[in-house]
Amino acid sequence: MIKNNKPKLFYGYVIVSVAFVVMFVGLGTINSFGVFLEPVLVEFGWTRAMTSGAFSLCFLIYAIMTIGAGRLNDRFGPRLLLIAGGLFFGLGYFLMSRITFVWHLYAFFGVIIGAGFAAYFIPTLSTVARWFVERRGLMTGIVLSGIGSGTMVISQLAGWLITSYNWRITFIVMGMMSLLLITPAAYFLRRDPLVQGLLPDGGSEPEKGILSVRKTELSLQTAIRTKQLWMLGGAFFLFGFSVYAILVHIVIHATDMALGIATAVNILSIIGGVSIVGRIVFGSASDRIGSRPTLFVCFIILSIAFFWLLPTKELWMLYVFSVIFGLGYGGAFAMQSPSVAEFFGLRAHGVIFGVVDSVATIGATIGPVVLGYMFDKYGSYQLGFLICGITSIVASILILFLKPVSNNKESVVLPRSA
Repeated sequence: MIKNNKPKLFYGYVIVSVAFVVMFVGLGTINSFGVFLEPVLVEFGWTRAMTSGAFSLCFLIYAIMTIGAGRLNDRFGPRLLLIAGGLFFGLGYFLMSRITFVWHLYAFFGVIIGAGFAAYFIPTLSTVARWFVERRGLMTGIVLSGIGSGTMVISQLAGWLITSYNWRITFIVMGMMSLLLITPAAYFLRRDPLVQGLLPDGGSEPEKGILSVRKTELSLQTAIRTKQLWMLGGAFFLFGFSVYAILVHIVIHATDMALGIATAVNILSIIGGVSIVGRIVFGSASDRIGSRPTLFVCFIILSIAFFWLLPTKELWMLYVFSVIFGLGYGGAFAMQSPSVAEFFGLRAHGVIFGVVDSVATIGATIGPVVLGYMFDKYGSYQLGFLICGITSIVASILILFLKPVSNNKESVVLPRSA
């Protein structure tokens, strides 16, 4: 039943607030992995490719599990999945404080934390997509700005804790944050506004008694046979490859430029901070002009950032890169969930979003290892940075030629309450 009276506080805003906190802690801690590279390398003498491979395995496990998580969310809702995500994160980070062999790094960060990542990311964003239609891009941008905020704050916190104490204590702190913040957040999530007797965006019951919305509503079986799904997935594969290669290696690249660890961490913090602006600005823009043109602009901005990084030799140039990269990265990341909803609807949003993000995550697993391998072989990141620039241009071309799904329209009707 749809409620006749519009609530004073639309519960969708509670959903957005809780999702923001989950992204702040979850992706903020994962994206701070690069801060740990140098102290771990110094202690154990592992190669950069070997160490960053744990980050790649984390994303590979996520890619394998996220489609299943999306399907479970479509059927049962996000609560149990979010509880599992918080528990896996807490356990994984506590165990990371005890690593002594490289297989520990892969098992604890790669497998356990990767499983936690899969359990919360898609369900949280898919839930937000169901609670908003007209403001979906903006609200998704606000939620994902939690990632930028978390990257900015947690990377600084991690750098300070490592300097003041050690990296093992820092992982324990991350584990406590995950258990205390992600797991309890599950209580506040509700899968769908209609279950609460509400309409998306906080609307009240329409005067005529029905809300008829013309949109594409595809099942996974139908969507997977469209070229649009694979073009969108391909673009985000290239996005994941280039962006996460940079996020993992940018701190240690800055230290290679004879910058101190505090300054190097600042680069990651700037990326996180500016990505907040990108997510909100481009999320809001997509509500007005659509996700496809918004994505195209974001990928062009990323291309500019990568090619700017190639000749960068001074600190101010690195700061400029951080601003440009953060803007494009934040905006493009915010477009994943809304673009799936725009092209394929909400009928199977969780699982279709899971497919797109799974393909993107495979790119994110490959990128950091490739960049680390190139440095180990050539003693420089230059070739890797060039490849990142090229992949971003190819992604923008895929989006440029992406057309709406045709001949799959159906009317979605919400019945009048008694």
